[in-house]
Amino acid sequence: MRFVVDAQLPKRLARWLAARGHDALHTLDLAGGNRTSDAAITEFACRDDRIVGGGRDGRRWPLKLSSLVLNL
Repeated sequence: MRFVVDAQLPKRLARWLAARGHDALHTLDLAGGNRTSDAAITEFACRDDRIVGGGRDGRRWPLKLSSLVLNL
């Protein structure tokens, strides 16, 4: 699976997912780092077929059919 882990979660989660065979990035790996907007993260996730791993407030994510938000 392909993930992008949001800023409020630790980068070690992306490393943990990658160690288990997943393609995982943290927002720190993106050009805007942890300042990347939610809209830009969603656009990136949709374009790159990634699941967004975020916090409990999944309502802030504008869901599209090609993306999935995973509330951790």
